[in-house]
Amino acid sequence: MPHRAGSCAGKATSKRSIPLLRSRLVSVLTIVVTLLLPAVAGAEEYLLGPMDKLHIRVAEWQSADASARDWSSVSGDYTVGPSGSISIPFIGELPAAGKTTADLAATIGDELQQTLGLLSRPDASIEVAEFRPVFISGDVQAPGKYAYDPGLTVLKAVSLAGGLRRAPNEGMRVERDYINAHGNHEVLAAERNRLIARRARLMAEAEDKAAIDTPEEFAGSAEGKRLIDEETAFMKAREEQMERSLSALDDLKNLLTGEIVSLEKKIATQNRQIQLSREELEGIGGLAERGLVVNQRLLSVERSIADLEGKVLDMETAKLRARQDINRAERDAATLRNDRETEIAQQLQETEAAIEALDLKIAMYRGLMVEAASLAPEVALSMDKAAAEVSYRIVRTVDEETQEVAADENTAIRPGDVIKVDVVPPSVQ
Repeated sequence: MPHRAGSCAGKATSKRSIPLLRSRLVSVLTIVVTLLLPAVAGAEEYLLGPMDKLHIRVAEWQSADASARDWSSVSGDYTVGPSGSISIPFIGELPAAGKTTADLAATIGDELQQTLGLLSRPDASIEVAEFRPVFISGDVQAPGKYAYDPGLTVLKAVSLAGGLRRAPNEGMRVERDYINAHGNHEVLAAERNRLIARRARLMAEAEDKAAIDTPEEFAGSAEGKRLIDEETAFMKAREEQMERSLSALDDLKNLLTGEIVSLEKKIATQNRQIQLSREELEGIGGLAERGLVVNQRLLSVERSIADLEGKVLDMETAKLRARQDINRAERDAATLRNDRETEIAQQLQETEAAIEALDLKIAMYRGLMVEAASLAPEVALSMDKAAAEVSYRIVRTVDEETQEVAADENTAIRPGDVIKVDVVPPSVQ
């Protein structure tokens, strides 16, 4: 009897220890969950998608012997298919895309309980064994599909793809071609800017404007402003030279006009003297006929009249010559203006033709630069880091809609993203 009592007492103690063990286990789990909740709440939950590889483990607590039974027939590795579902024994196709691992685990437990008619729900745990890959395309050495790791950024993804694309076995040639094309392009571009400034100055002169209108190509450009200032100074110098030439002709015309006025006054005086001499001659002529005046006196008066008339003729000739000089000065002034207009029109036409020719050459060298940069994008970036530009774009599917957003080297990558890398040569921007 004592032995039996002791045995019964041992069994009773064992039965009482099972609820106590479960109570302690629940307490420990509660403490762990409480500690982890702030970290989980502060992080963005990962949503599953096609090509995610999952490790699923299903277990059930056995109260009778206080042990856990592993469901090996259900536990294992699964891959989310293109339709966004996984196929699980006893359950079948189960949607997984767009769910968190916790949501999917709860769904698996509920489905197993309902399908198998269990009194308690089995516990399922899911961890992502391998995230769906990211895809890298564009100007990288090895575009393609790469495994995703948490914390992956654009820069790290490009590094996985081998960095920016390089020309195989032709690096030196491509670099030389790019340098030559870039140098010629820069020289021609500078010459084109000078021609654009000259064209703006010629157009201002043709329209007789006081200032040069800034071309659209020079908007916000310090170099463009410098070129316009130089052309403005040159335009003012040309205007001053033209004004000096016209002013000299005006002075000559004023001088000749004054000379004509003076000659007209002298002619009037000479004509008055001629008239007086003729009157004297008429008075002497009657006396000479009566023999009261000697013929020498008569001849002297006639000679004086002839001299006066000769001087009048000389003055008239001088006046005509002065008027001719005035007309010549006016023609010279008109010729200066016409020549300037003709010169401006001719230079404007030549400048337009030169700009068109430069545009063709610049386009040719730009094409050569683009070709070299397409063969080896890192060449354009290494030649002119301040001007060359690496463009990053991310193509991402959000709520079944595809979006393309700009990114930089530090932008975080999500599983399934497509990273597009493009190196833009400096002269093509």
